[in-house]
Amino acid sequence: MLRLSAAVLIAASLASAAFAQERAADERQRLLDLAYTLGESHALRQLCDGETDQFWRSRMVRLTEVEQADQAFDAQLRERFNTGFAAGKGEFPLCDASSRKAEQQSARKGQVLALKLSQSIRPVQRTESDPDSVADVAPTR
Repeated sequence: MLRLSAAVLIAASLASAAFAQERAADERQRLLDLAYTLGESHALRQLCDGETDQFWRSRMVRLTEVEQADQAFDAQLRERFNTGFAAGKGEFPLCDASSRKAEQQSARKGQVLALKLSQSIRPVQRTESDPDSVADVAPTR
């Protein structure tokens, strides 16, 4: 459930990002923090689900595609993802209760970051070719 909630919130923020390429400093920092969290989550998920699991890495790829950041910021995003991945892998060498707890904490942190980003960006129009579109997420009112 927590993974699904995090995925929905992250997808919502990623789909909205295309309209906000010019970002304020706080939004850029949130994106960097989200990239780190995605990397950490990727390492922790792979630890228990196997190295072929690419769930969070694919979300990071989507982030860089949608964000369309300038070359320097794109490099920073990728570096933060890799740093988060290394941190997650280094701190938890085995899949156990503590690594699963860390994965849940990382997912919660990602939820918070994605929610903050999604609140500062206008929604995009639905497109048939974009399954990650925020318009594909049903309103929860």
